Amino acid sequence: MTAPLSPVPAPAEPTTIHLGIQVTPDELARHALALANTRGGVIVVGGVAPDGSRADASDLHPLQVTHAIFALSGGRLTVNVQHQALAGGERQLVVYVPQAHYLLAAPDGSVLGWDGERTVPVSPAHAPPQAEADYTATVPPTASLADLDPVEVSRLRGVARGNLSQLPDLDLLRELGLIVGMGASGAGEERPNIAALLLLGTARALKAHIPQAEVCYYHHATSDPDFSFREDMLRPLLATLTRTAELVQARNAFTPVQVGLFRIEVWDYDEAVYREALLNALTHRDYQLRDVVHVHQYPERLEISNPGGFPGGITPQNILRHQPKRRNPLLAEVLAKLGLVERAGVGVDKMYQLMLKHGKELPEYTAYPDAVTLLLHNPGFDADFVRFVARKQEQMQTLSLDMLMVLSRLGREGVASRLELSRALQLPEDRTPRLLQMMGERGLLTVTGRGRESEYQLSDEVRTAMGRGHRLGHQRGQEPPEQPRPAASTGAEHRPPNSAPRWHALTLHLAEQPGGVGNALLRQASGLSMQSAWRVLRQLTLSGQLRREGSSPRQIRYFRSG
Repeated sequence: MTAPLSPVPAPAEPTTIHLGIQVTPDELARHALALANTRGGVIVVGGVAPDGSRADASDLHPLQVTHAIFALSGGRLTVNVQHQALAGGERQLVVYVPQAHYLLAAPDGSVLGWDGERTVPVSPAHAPPQAEADYTATVPPTASLADLDPVEVSRLRGVARGNLSQLPDLDLLRELGLIVGMGASGAGEERPNIAALLLLGTARALKAHIPQAEVCYYHHATSDPDFSFREDMLRPLLATLTRTAELVQARNAFTPVQVGLFRIEVWDYDEAVYREALLNALTHRDYQLRDVVHVHQYPERLEISNPGGFPGGITPQNILRHQPKRRNPLLAEVLAKLGLVERAGVGVDKMYQLMLKHGKELPEYTAYPDAVTLLLHNPGFDADFVRFVARKQEQMQTLSLDMLMVLSRLGREGVASRLELSRALQLPEDRTPRLLQMMGERGLLTVTGRGRESEYQLSDEVRTAMGRGHRLGHQRGQEPPEQPRPAASTGAEHRPPNSAPRWHALTLHLAEQPGGVGNALLRQASGLSMQSAWRVLRQLTLSGQLRREGSSPRQIRYFRSG
């Protein structure tokens, strides 16, 4: 009968394991996983054994060991492997193993730990809870201050705020927590941690310690997967951010929108939005995975993918409301002190608000177990919505993010229930009525129905300001429906008819014409807003009823499939 698995108490200090030169790369990889699941440590092969015997480990190549550990951990464990020469002429192989963020299982599902003498099976369900280690706070065993680039230190000082910018270089790095004194008392030699290398590392140091910190940029001239330009960047974080922004901006364009005497420039991809998205990807990615960040720029979307799923509990459905989770606390804290990211976790809110103010669709997150992808759509924009928001600002009427989300949703869809708006806002349904009532009192909304059956539309004044024309369900030549009430009052229920099938039929009819149908033609024929027209065209394309031709948003045409 097999003995039950039991948790392994972690040693008080990181462990050193001595193995003989007869060990295979696969056996060494199992010891590395066991150490990572405990507290981390060092594996030494050959050299001088505890009994005084000496052996040479030159025949065991570091790449063999690295590949074996990569395969056994599924790429989730990053180690440092190197040969060290001894005074007697022998060479020992040394493997530096960090503590894992979570228990690592082998491909067969087994989980190993180190009990101080041997590898033993561990039950994940009964393993003692441990605070998640911050990989960016770890100090690579062979890193030194010579691995920091003085040019990048100057760049960092240039973005530092207040007294930080006045500190000498070493004091600045100490204040930011980027260099650590070694030894039990912390008074020994100062060495940089992973966060320091990410921000300030030389090209050689990045390649040696964190080659996965690379960002790959691709430009696509059309919607096809084939790219016309690619640039791979293994640079310090601030330099990478600057260069990636240059690449995106070089292929960016704007459309002017006149609002009274002022002109607003609406870019295909707003620089503040994509810089925030890039910063989020670089700050919160999982640096223990060997994958890199990918940035794909298409004519109709900007796609940013980073390794590592969302931190615990966060999903695309709650990202606006969930308490911020930081996968790399030290790196995030340094960037917050520099004023590049927000401690309060409002970066996503900022992206949403800017996209809405510019009449764009909301950012779209897709979560995978080991990655997150963000899409910034560029199917055009709603110029009337841009003017409406700008005029409200001129009148000193603040529109919160929640208000913008409601107005945008109703501007696109025409009508929405309280439940639908709650889901769009990522709020519990019982927290939505107060917001909707306030918007009704300000003349932004009207409501029909009671309680959970309530349905909301833009008020006539707002619809006129946004160029939306008549309210849904009130068409020329027909008896107008019962007049909806201001959202703060109560009364009889009325549900406007669902107009989506009619728009689909009209669009398919227009797509049968020799020149196909574009956004402008569909708007002219239907009275839809630009965003609603793009939504109809996209839905029919995804369902296979339309095919799309053209590269730029202004040249795209849709034709009936088949």
